[in-house]
Amino acid sequence: MMKQAFAKVLAVAVLFLSLCLAVDAMPTKLPNHNEKSQRIVIYLNEYIEQLAAKGEFSGTVLLAKGDKIFYSAAYGLASKRFNVPNNLDTKFNLGSMNKMFTAIGIMQLVQAGKLSLTDKLSDFVDETWLAKEVSQKIEIHHLLSHSSGLDNYFNRTFMTSSKNNFRQLDDYKSLIVDSTLLFEPGSKARYSNTGMFMAGVVIEKVSGQDYFSYIREHIYQPAKMVNSDSYEMDQPVANLAIGYEANENKATGWQNNNYMHVLKGGPSGGGFSTVHDLHQFALALTQYQLLNEKLTKELFLAKSKLAYFDYGFGFTLRGDASNRIVGHGGGFSGIGSNLDIYLDQGYVAIVMSNYTRGDRQVRNKIRELLVKS
Repeated sequence: MMKQAFAKVLAVAVLFLSLCLAVDAMPTKLPNHNEKSQRIVIYLNEYIEQLAAKGEFSGTVLLAKGDKIFYSAAYGLASKRFNVPNNLDTKFNLGSMNKMFTAIGIMQLVQAGKLSLTDKLSDFVDETWLAKEVSQKIEIHHLLSHSSGLDNYFNRTFMTSSKNNFRQLDDYKSLIVDSTLLFEPGSKARYSNTGMFMAGVVIEKVSGQDYFSYIREHIYQPAKMVNSDSYEMDQPVANLAIGYEANENKATGWQNNNYMHVLKGGPSGGGFSTVHDLHQFALALTQYQLLNEKLTKELFLAKSKLAYFDYGFGFTLRGDASNRIVGHGGGFSGIGSNLDIYLDQGYVAIVMSNYTRGDRQVRNKIRELLVKS
């Protein structure tokens, strides 16, 4: 009984503290912004505060038009253990958002004339990665559009293995080598972490750099993303949020994802970034600083149809012809992050959360406000 009482007191204390930690929120009345922006800020700020008060949101939010930020806020705790608040420079797990970077990396190599989208995967990987009868059927563009027929290396073997075994791309060979095709490449589409991971392997083979160095040098640095990388989680990375999922079977009411997710992210997901860095990324991308205009637009053309959205090369495609929204989301236990780039309206909306699917409600509210306002 005393243990249960203590747990309840602790849970209440943590909730109270999180409500007091709505830090870095910009005021609802902003100078030099139009009436539409002001209205969005008022509604959005009120909505997020309500979610945070109910313990349903922990994370950061940024809304901009072009390079002008007109709303940014941070709520909740980066560490419940040490009562450390989130702030606008807190690094959150990207989940599958890394797929955008991998696709851009491939397209940069295409732009440099070092690779063709119709090249065969077998030109770049041997049978320590995949059987020849599998790799020779897959073309590079299949990897970027989830139409390769490959499945998901986050399988039972991965889940029951020590995450310490998986740091560099070559470490994943044992999880991928026995993969077979679920369908003939190009004939269907199915979300594939293995496919995008293999695109990262191709980047290594063609560039001569390890994947992580390539992304840092060719994407993060040009975009001025100073707080983004695939960090190793057994090292003390400053200002990094721990992921949490509610669990009523735990004494505290929460469990963290330290022993569930990857030790180090990679081509298909698991890196870290901040709302400011992702805003910088959106600007660099749409101003053609990472790719030329032709290949940038190629990323945003529908190549496949997945469950709830169209997919280009490493980017989800939503909206309609007059309101195109491109970007990517990421989710896992203790992860909920999303980037929406409004190509026609010029908005950039970023939500990052260290709660499972913690971005969803805020992301959807922003989409609703931008349509209505």
